[in-house]
Amino acid sequence: MSPSTQRIDVHQHVVPAFYRDELAKAGIADAGGRALPDWSPESALRLMDLLGITTSIVSVSTPGTGFLTDPAEAADLARRLNDHSAALASDHAGRFGFFATLPMPDADASAAEALRALDHLRADGVTLLANNRGTYLGVDGQGTLWQTLNDRAAVVFVHPAQLPVPPVDGIPAFAADFLLDTTRAAYLLVRNGIPRRYPNIRFILSHAGGFVPYSSHRMALTIANDTARSPLDVLDDFRSFYFDTALSSSPAALPTLLAFARPGHVLFGSDWPFAPTPAGQYFASGLDGYVDPDTLKAVNRTNAEALFPRLAATSPTAPPAPPAPVRLRQAAQRIAARLVFKLLQPSTD
Repeated sequence: MSPSTQRIDVHQHVVPAFYRDELAKAGIADAGGRALPDWSPESALRLMDLLGITTSIVSVSTPGTGFLTDPAEAADLARRLNDHSAALASDHAGRFGFFATLPMPDADASAAEALRALDHLRADGVTLLANNRGTYLGVDGQGTLWQTLNDRAAVVFVHPAQLPVPPVDGIPAFAADFLLDTTRAAYLLVRNGIPRRYPNIRFILSHAGGFVPYSSHRMALTIANDTARSPLDVLDDFRSFYFDTALSSSPAALPTLLAFARPGHVLFGSDWPFAPTPAGQYFASGLDGYVDPDTLKAVNRTNAEALFPRLAATSPTAPPAPPAPVRLRQAAQRIAARLVFKLLQPSTD
C-alpha cells in the first residue's frame, strides 16, 4: 500500500453489467464524453490497494437513471442499482459503502427510494446529479426529497451530469462542463436557501466543487444583490458544503480548496474507474506531496470518519499483503506516478 494508507474514498463509481446493458439499450456508450470503463469488485479492490484506500463509498455516475423517461422504469432501475451496491458492501465488509441512486427528476419517487435505501439498505447517503434532464438541484418542487433527507441527517453526494446544452466540439464534457454543472447546482442550492432550510443535510460537491472555491466571492456578491441577503451569509452557505479531491489535488487547485473550505470539509476522492488508474495515482501523488502531515491525515481519513461515524467505530483493517511480485509492481507504479507528477508541474521561471 502507499505510504498514505487507510484512505476513505468518497468518490468511486460502480458500473454493474446490468446497468451497462440498460445504457446500451438506450444507445449510451459513454458518460460525459468518456467511454464506459470496465468495472468489477476485484479490479476496484486492486485500485484501492494501490492507492492505500481501505474503504470506498461507491456511487453510480451520470446519467444515473435520468436517461429513462418512464418514471416506473427509472424507479425500478434505481432499486436494482441500490440492491446491487448494498450486496457489494455486504460481500466485502469494511471495504465498500454506497451512496444510493435516486430516480430524479421525480422528487417524490426519489424521496421514497431514499427512505428505503437509508433505512433498510443502510446506505451511507444518496447520490444526486447536479441536473437531471435539465432540472437542477435547488429548483422548486423538490421539498419532499429535501425534507426526507433532512429528517435523516443524510449525506448527499452531488455529481455532475451532461450540461443541458449542446456540447462544444473538441471539449469533452468531463474536462470542463462537469465543473460548471456542479457549480450551477451549488449556486442554485445556495441561491434558493436549501442549506439553510434543511440544515441537517450534508452536501459533498464532486471534483473540489467545480468552480465554487475559485469563484465563491463573485457568486456570493451576485446572490446577495439578487436576494438582499448578506454576502457573508451567502459565503457561509457555500462553505457549508463538503468537497472531494477527485482529479483536483494539484498545486494549482488544492491550495484554493483548502483556503476556502471549512476545516474538516475536504475528503479524499479518486473518481475511479472513470478516472483511470494513472490519473488516480497522479492526483494522489499531488495530495501526498503538497500538504502537511496533519492535513493529509484529515483529508485521507479523519474528515470522512467524522462525516460517516460508522467508519470511525472500528479500526481499519488493512487487506492481506499481496504476493511479493505484486508489491514490487505497486511500489514501482507509485514511484513512477510521483515522478510524472513532478515532471508535469509548470516552471516557476
